[in-house]
Amino acid sequence: MSSNVAEFVAAAERADPSLIGASDKDKAEIAKIAGETEGYVKDLSALNEKLTPLTYLYSNYPSSADVSLYAHLHPSLISAPATQHPTQPSLLRYFLQIQSLDSVQAAQKSLPNSFPSLDIDLSSLPTPERKAPPPKVKKEKKPTAAAADAASGAAAAAGSAVESVTGAVSAAVGAVTGAAASAANVVKEAVVGSAPAEVKEGGKKREKKEKKEKTAKAQPAKEEPTGPLPSMIDMRVGKVLDVKRHPDADSLYVESIDVGEAEPRTVCSGLVKYMTEDEIRGATIIVICNLKPVTMRGVKSFAMLLCATAKDGKEGGGVQFVLPPAGSQPGERIYFEGEKYENAKPEPQLNPKKKVFETIQPGFITLDTLEAAWIDPETKSVHKIRTKDGVCKAKSFVGASLS
Repeated sequence: MSSNVAEFVAAAERADPSLIGASDKDKAEIAKIAGETEGYVKDLSALNEKLTPLTYLYSNYPSSADVSLYAHLHPSLISAPATQHPTQPSLLRYFLQIQSLDSVQAAQKSLPNSFPSLDIDLSSLPTPERKAPPPKVKKEKKPTAAAADAASGAAAAAGSAVESVTGAVSAAVGAVTGAAASAANVVKEAVVGSAPAEVKEGGKKREKKEKKEKTAKAQPAKEEPTGPLPSMIDMRVGKVLDVKRHPDADSLYVESIDVGEAEPRTVCSGLVKYMTEDEIRGATIIVICNLKPVTMRGVKSFAMLLCATAKDGKEGGGVQFVLPPAGSQPGERIYFEGEKYENAKPEPQLNPKKKVFETIQPGFITLDTLEAAWIDPETKSVHKIRTKDGVCKAKSFVGASLS
């Protein structure tokens, strides 16, 4: 790590000591990754692939390794930012995200001549081209050694037989009539593998029956499902920083929620009948972050809170938050258990016309253990909703619907 980068990382760590990690294990791993970041920037295409599924390099929170990579990336991104977007969109997204961290901005202020922010309007850049994956080509099976030897032997035997018959035919032509030569030709055809002949009465010519080879029908390629999947939903841990009544709607609260981004999100929720402001303020909850923003009585809402509604309905039993495991931090990823969903990347923003959330939501439920889950309507398989540290739960509702 160069002295300039090390000095910049140290300034960011002074502004936010949590960047170095909480435990000794975290500190060691973060330091190791930070030492590798200089090598990452030697292949920007590979780095773009590496960053595509990641928010941060280590775990679900920013660290010194992210600041180090930001500093090493800085020369190439500052010199040609627009050219990086079409081919390395994840790299540019990551760079802009790290430069927006308070710790990085504090380091920029303390070291004004080092690694200034990149000022770019993402809306002015072209949309990255999405290329369809190349079709899979089936590999032809190579013949086994035994089959190859057998084929070679058969060919040699056929060659010897042809030579013998040819010699016999030549001798017969000089000694006998054309009838004998005709017989020799029949023998020759039989040896070299001509189609079997059928003899007709009256000495008529033999007719060859050719066998038509049946062409195998090509198997249609199996298409991956394109319908709504729960992994398309972007759920994160959020912390309610503040809450107040909506100025123009008696049933709505307006919350300010930290979801691990540079600025908190404004969210409107219809919880006035079911929770007090004190119950909401400071709560660590689950936030659905990729719904299309909607304006609710003049206030634009940028997310939705995941809540459990009692079996008897809101009026009969009430509403509770679905809670992430204790100790969860704002911005941590929440996902569905199962190989098909755990590592899938959510959509940047759900298309309202495709009704992804509306299609998935009826399968949301709390189990007898109070654990939140999604039940696949087709397979009936149960996929619990969790963070890396454990499963999310309702406080007391069993069999509750989630929305």
